[in-house]
Amino acid sequence: MRLLPSEYMGPQQPPPQGQPKQPIPGVQHLIAVGSGKGGVGKTTVAVNLAISLAQRGRRVGLLDADVYGPNVPLMMGTNETPTGVAENIRPVVSHGIKLMSMGFLNPGDKPLVWRGPMLHSVIQQFLRNVQWGELDYLVIDLPPGTGDVALSLIQTAPLSGAVIVTTPSNVSLDDARKAVNMFQQVRVPILGMVENMSYLIAPGSGERIDVFGHGGGKSTAEAMGLAFLGELAIDPDVRIGGDTGKPVSLLDAKNPHAAPFRALAERIEQRCKEEAKEGPKITVED
Repeated sequence: MRLLPSEYMGPQQPPPQGQPKQPIPGVQHLIAVGSGKGGVGKTTVAVNLAISLAQRGRRVGLLDADVYGPNVPLMMGTNETPTGVAENIRPVVSHGIKLMSMGFLNPGDKPLVWRGPMLHSVIQQFLRNVQWGELDYLVIDLPPGTGDVALSLIQTAPLSGAVIVTTPSNVSLDDARKAVNMFQQVRVPILGMVENMSYLIAPGSGERIDVFGHGGGKSTAEAMGLAFLGELAIDPDVRIGGDTGKPVSLLDAKNPHAAPFRALAERIEQRCKEEAKEGPKITVED
C-alpha cells in the first residue's frame, strides 16, 4: 500500500484553473469547511456537521485536509491505521463516518515538513485513492488560510460549496472575508457563513456574554451577499466532546448541545439544493 506522496505520485503541480474538475466517484456532494485563520473552531464545526448529517440519515465521509494540524482522529475518538487494498486506501470508520486524515499516517508529535507539490499529491490521493464508496456528503476540513492545500483541492475537485467559519471578532472577520474572496475567485459557491464562539451562557445565572463581540458574522455575511448559517455558542460540552472523541452531535437531536449543529446541517443541506438548482456560476472570463 502506498500512502505517502513521495512513494505514490511524485511532485505534481495542480492543473490550470480552466481544466475540467474530475468528480469523486460515488460522492454526491463535496463540502469544504474553511476559515481565514486558525483558532475559530473550524474542525469542531466540520466534525459536528459530518455527524449531524449522518444523524439525519445521510451517508457521510470526513476528509481531514489540515495536514499540518490534523485533529479529526482525536475528535472522532480513533487512532486506527488505514489499511490498503491494491493501490487504494480503506478509510477508517468512526461513529458511522468514513474518515481519512494525515493524523492516521503520521501519529504523535512529529511535524510534517512538506512543500506545495507534496501537499498536492497527498490531497489528491486522499480524494481519489480512498475507497469512499457511495456518499451523500464528503465534508472536507480545510487548513486555515488560503494556502497550497486549499488551492490544490478547490482547483481539482468539483465542490458543491464552501462553509466559512468565523468568530464575531473583527480580527477573525477580516480573515474570513479573505477566505470568501478566495473561494469566489476560483468560482466555488459559498454555502454560507457560520459564527462560532458567538456567545457564552454563564453557568448559574444563564446570562448571555458576548465574549468576542456580537453580530459581526451576520452583518459581514449580509454585506457580502452570503447566507448566514447561524450562531454557535462557546459551550464547554462541545469542547469536552471533541477532547474525548465523543462529539456532542452524537446526542439526541433535542439536546441543547446537539440541536444547533443539527440545525446547521439542515440549513447546509438546503443551501446545497439551492446551489445545485442554480447551476454553475458563469463569469465573463468563461
